[in-house]
Amino acid sequence: MTRAPQVKREITAELISIGDELLIGQTINTNAGWIGEQLALIGVRVVLVRVIGDDRETILRALATAQADAVLITGGLGPTKDDITKHTLCEFFGTRLKRHTDIEERIAAFFNSIGREPLEVNLAQADLPESCTVVPNDRGTASGMWFNREGRVFVSMPGVPYEMKSMMEKHVLPELRRAFDPPAIVHRTILTTGLGESHLAERIAAWEDSLAADAIKLAYLPSPGLVKLRLSTYANNDPEGARDRVARKAEALYGLIPDLIFGEGEERLEQVVGRMLKARGQTLSLAESCTGGYVSHLVTGVPGSSAYFIGGVVSYANAVKMEELGIPSDMLELNGAVSQPVVESMALGVRNALKTDWSIALSGVAGPDGGTEEKPVGTVWIAVAGPAGVAAVKVYFPGSRDLVIKRSALAALNMLRKSLIMSS
Repeated sequence: MTRAPQVKREITAELISIGDELLIGQTINTNAGWIGEQLALIGVRVVLVRVIGDDRETILRALATAQADAVLITGGLGPTKDDITKHTLCEFFGTRLKRHTDIEERIAAFFNSIGREPLEVNLAQADLPESCTVVPNDRGTASGMWFNREGRVFVSMPGVPYEMKSMMEKHVLPELRRAFDPPAIVHRTILTTGLGESHLAERIAAWEDSLAADAIKLAYLPSPGLVKLRLSTYANNDPEGARDRVARKAEALYGLIPDLIFGEGEERLEQVVGRMLKARGQTLSLAESCTGGYVSHLVTGVPGSSAYFIGGVVSYANAVKMEELGIPSDMLELNGAVSQPVVESMALGVRNALKTDWSIALSGVAGPDGGTEEKPVGTVWIAVAGPAGVAAVKVYFPGSRDLVIKRSALAALNMLRKSLIMSS
């Protein structure tokens, strides 16, 4: 009888984020989310995240109570007196600091390269615990530290995100793989927009129920205007078979909600739209009111966007709508700026003025003030004009001003994406 392949032991991790600024909300703890995502990709499951202050007793207690295979620590490695992580680690592991002359020389060279003399507090960042393995920092002066204790790994890294990410990608993640050989996991992330998480879950409920038979797990990862669907399964000793199982379910999902899926992985909607425009050799212009140039910011954030994006008009005031986009004053008086006739005229006006193949226009009430019973805060009209004419839709996005702007921008880009598909 053939025996089923054994799944490797699950490897777990705990994250400890150190910093008073995290506790009072002065800094958002984006590190924990990013680290958790990267660990999941290599088959390590985060079981606990703790945010603690720069306090010796609290740090010691967090270290002493950690139970996971890997304990990843961020923060508290700066040169100032409030950064006590390194000294507390020495106490916990029963070791002392040792000056690393090679690191000291690198720190001195860095300061010399920017025309400054390093202070002793800067050079003291070359003082590291004797019992640790130094984790190089290619983007800063605070080195990381790797400790082993009774089969458990402790890794301390800077809290500065770009320093920590470089350290994780180049050193920590590869070393964790070698140290624990976690079970391989196959992931595939499908990107959707146009439907909220709960309504999306209802629409794909039967498909989701079918995943268990193939040992596939589904995670909903919502953000403003988007829902990521991450399919995951253990590869065991058959990674190709695992990929095939996930691919079959992904294909079925594409057949179920083709109108909602715009890409996969780390793609952004503005990248997808830009790629479509570039492939057709077509151009885009924008007329923005309530979004204040945010759509332009997204579009121009894509490298190479100059191949298709011509420009735009931020027509925040009605006078600009009339003078730059040619909107008749009586249209504005009769319908108001937040209306279908006005937003359609904005789209046509900017398309004609900049002579582009496509244009998008937005006009709405972003709030927190300015709403009425007829047009409450969150009401936005979006129009797309193209070779076949212009179309507009009214959307409603309750929430903060920032949320209204972001969701409106994504809705506008998605409307253009659908128009491009329909015109092909």
